[in-house]
Amino acid sequence: MDKEKEHIIAKLKANGCRITKQRMELLDIIMENRCSSCKEIFYRASKEDESIGIATVYRMVNALEEIGVLSRRIVYEPEEPGK
Repeated sequence: MDKEKEHIIAKLKANGCRITKQRMELLDIIMENRCSSCKEIFYRASKEDESIGIATVYRMVNALEEIGVLSRRIVYEPEEPGK
């Protein structure tokens, strides 16, 4: 696991977020792709795991935004560390 992903996981845990298989899959999708919406993230995730629901995507995006690693200004993309 790369350092950036480890850092994000540590921040999520510190914020009280359980790290589930689905959340790890969503984190991978968000980190690897420039997604323009939660629906796009959901579409990509549901192709890999049909059990991932849209509510899970929204909760994950909100959690990442709360810890400061994701911005929803224009597109969903990981922010650079230190911003």
